[in-house]
Amino acid sequence: MEKRSGEEEEGGVGKKDRIFRADKIDLKSLDKQLEEHLSRVWSRNLEITHKAKEEEWEINLAKLETENVIARGTFGTVYKGIYDGEAVAVKVLDWEDDGQESKTNRALFRQEVTVWHKLDHPNVTKFVGASMGTTNLKIPTADLENSLPQRACCVVVEYVSGGTLKHYLIRNRRKKLAFKVVIKLALDLSRGLSYLHSEKIVHRDVKTENVLLDVQSNLKIADFGVARVEALNPKDMTGETGTLGYMAPEVTV
Repeated sequence: MEKRSGEEEEGGVGKKDRIFRADKIDLKSLDKQLEEHLSRVWSRNLEITHKAKEEEWEINLAKLETENVIARGTFGTVYKGIYDGEAVAVKVLDWEDDGQESKTNRALFRQEVTVWHKLDHPNVTKFVGASMGTTNLKIPTADLENSLPQRACCVVVEYVSGGTLKHYLIRNRRKKLAFKVVIKLALDLSRGLSYLHSEKIVHRDVKTENVLLDVQSNLKIADFGVARVEALNPKDMTGETGTLGYMAPEVTV
């Protein structure tokens, strides 16, 4: 029996239902739907990728409140802030360009926080957390000339209010430090370094600028930017790293 035009074929779809007129198709609407769909897919993939790569030291910057600027440097700024009710120092690093140098610096930053977050000693500055981005970081308007670069990184550590050992020595340069004070500083530094070495960590840039003092004049080692895990073979350790005036003579020759 011959089917009439318009009758349903197999699957319930008639011949007429399979005919489309190009002038009746809303291409703009289709483009918009496709764009929205792709956007949802990409966002979902980025979220999954981020969760998969999230490090145990990464923190939620939305919980961080930044206050005034403590110091400024060539590649970043240090702010005082509050995280989980505790005073912290927030170091925001920006290497500007997106080339090989920036990638190298980001890799070194990851190395620094990977080393730092495992350490726990009264003479080593306490690590709180870090982030490879600054998406949710809020900076006071008065201290922010331009929006934060997307590729900036930040590290959050305990706030040590006494300043650096360098500034302490400069303030007291006109008088001789008490013998007990000198011994305490030396012991604190020795204990901190001994702990690092017991954890197979070589700081490689111990200097007065990288040593902090709290209100009780307890010394704390900071800044692990060039620290590295000690190699099993000493020959594998690169020696020419650090600040020249503080390097051991045998390293410089």
